[in-house]
Amino acid sequence: MEALKDIISTNADVLGGLPVFAGTRVPVETLFFHIEKGITIDEFLEDFPSVSKVQVINVLEVVNKLITSDRIDKIYEIAS
Repeated sequence: MEALKDIISTNADVLGGLPVFAGTRVPVETLFFHIEKGITIDEFLEDFPSVSKVQVINVLEVVNKLITSDRIDKIYEIAS
């Protein structure tokens, strides 16, 4: 898997620093909004052609690693 900075980028000049798919102006949270609404990944990719399927898979792999980590308790500490 690529380095996180090559998957998700943040820049204060791009959407106020909101995490976006690297090289795009598409917020990562948009993917999860689509998934929550039952919209498929293929439909998401049709809506946002600047995002590649590889980018979506990489973001999902990052999230998977975060939520299945044996250190998830640290995430809860940060989020509280």
